[in-house]
Amino acid sequence: MNHPHPDLPYPAKLAPKTLRIVALGGLGEIGRNMTVYEIAGKLLIVDCGVLFPEESQPGIDLILPDFSYIRDRLKDVVAIALTHGHEDHIGAVPYLLKERSDIPVVGSKLTLAFTEAKLKERRITAPMIEVKAGMKQSFGPFELEFIAVNHSIPDALAIAIRTEAGLVLATGDFKMDQLPLDGRITDLAAFARLGEEGVDLFMVDSTNADVPGFTTSERDIMPTLDRVFRATERRVIVASFASHVHRVQQIMMIAAQHDRKVAFIGRSMVRNMKLAQDLGYLEVPEGLQIIDAKNVEDAGDRVVLICTGSQGEPLAALSRMANGEHQIRVGKGDTVVLASSLIPGNENPVFRVINELTRFGATVVHKGNALVHVSGHAAAGELLYCYNIVKPKNVMPIHGEWRHLRANAELAIKTGVPRTNTIVVDNGIVIDVHDGYADIAGAIPVGFVYVDGQSIGEITESSLKDRRILGEEGFISVVVVVDSQSGKIVAGPDIHARGFTEDKALFDEVKGMIEKALATSVANGINGTHQLTQVVRRTVGSWVGEEHRRKPMIIPVVIEV
Repeated sequence: MNHPHPDLPYPAKLAPKTLRIVALGGLGEIGRNMTVYEIAGKLLIVDCGVLFPEESQPGIDLILPDFSYIRDRLKDVVAIALTHGHEDHIGAVPYLLKERSDIPVVGSKLTLAFTEAKLKERRITAPMIEVKAGMKQSFGPFELEFIAVNHSIPDALAIAIRTEAGLVLATGDFKMDQLPLDGRITDLAAFARLGEEGVDLFMVDSTNADVPGFTTSERDIMPTLDRVFRATERRVIVASFASHVHRVQQIMMIAAQHDRKVAFIGRSMVRNMKLAQDLGYLEVPEGLQIIDAKNVEDAGDRVVLICTGSQGEPLAALSRMANGEHQIRVGKGDTVVLASSLIPGNENPVFRVINELTRFGATVVHKGNALVHVSGHAAAGELLYCYNIVKPKNVMPIHGEWRHLRANAELAIKTGVPRTNTIVVDNGIVIDVHDGYADIAGAIPVGFVYVDGQSIGEITESSLKDRRILGEEGFISVVVVVDSQSGKIVAGPDIHARGFTEDKALFDEVKGMIEKALATSVANGINGTHQLTQVVRRTVGSWVGEEHRRKPMIIPVVIEV
């Protein structure tokens, strides 16, 4: 756990008619979105997502928001409101509900379906409250109004939060595609109406704030995908997020046009597309045959495989294909389409997958070499429109790394928002809204909560440091047996190394150094096993650092007989 701003005090008791806002994730990072709103002793949570690990976090499956701030106050939580069904917004809901399962979960039909499927896997039952765009509903002192926004998943919502302290408008993830596949556009009329009412704080998606102009329409990628399908001799393998219903819909439409069968590969992809189809968000084109993944090898070449793994996730279907660990073998004549944007931090795994697939003879098409994906987030031009429509008193950029947050703040300033009224903060910074003002009221400690197999929060930064050292620098163990009476070496030093060098002769030099150091220590009256262990560690560490410029993990063992 770390404190984001040690110079800021812990916030004072919340004043009457004041709304307190604390982001427990989603600021300075792409993922782990979770914001807590507090007024009149009650808490509202908007989104509860996960962050996917980077290569510097070996062995970690997921990273959760830090619930410590609210753990003692879960009884005061009136609802968890979800903006849409992406993992970085709903993935941590089961982990929170495990601590209190009767918190109402509020969201649109598709969002709740994806969330409920996650809860069923963990045998958690929670009250689900379905809402639609245009609805208003109160939860304790919070009145929520749900507004339609366009994103890369159906049924996405912005949320207007009314309290006695003022009006907050949180966009969630959104863009302003004027020709969306499902005909659902961002409700700018509602944004304008709220602007007329007076938005005290505008919390705005920052992901593409540093991208000039406007986001390309979803429909514009259809010709590119059509050309890819036409040029492919054998199978087309498309990797996408398991929740990207729009992209899957496009792939199915083009597959039908080219008389290809479709198979869904990957547990989450199969589950989510079945839900989307049952709920009417995914339409199967007339004449399109969907086959089971087990029958892919018997289906011939006229097949499209829609699978998970667009971000290089090691256990996802595409990564396993690239490693030769999947029942489906990728080869010459196959085309692989990565229908997604790179999430920061995933570059190396994705490029590794691309290289391996290319080595097998496949043609790999991705956003870097063809228009096969468009972002689901508003670019700078769209954000400027929003600022001019809403005319907020205060702005707080959300959902983005620091470069995105800063760029978003500068856009707000250009439209007339005073620089003093733009709040660019980190997770854990406490914002109080009152009388049309938004002020920093302090900071709370927040950290990363790592999920590693079955353990949650047991892995620390120290544990990760050890893993990184083992992976990058190697491991050296030294076993020495000494006489308890005389302190003389009876056996050893016996040195073993992994990930450092296989040449045992390399350690002949340091063995003499260890013997000399131990003899000197014993002569000086140092004869305890702990002290002698430290002598061995320092001797080996100094030698390996000076001679080899490495810092492996060193495990010395001194045994007295």
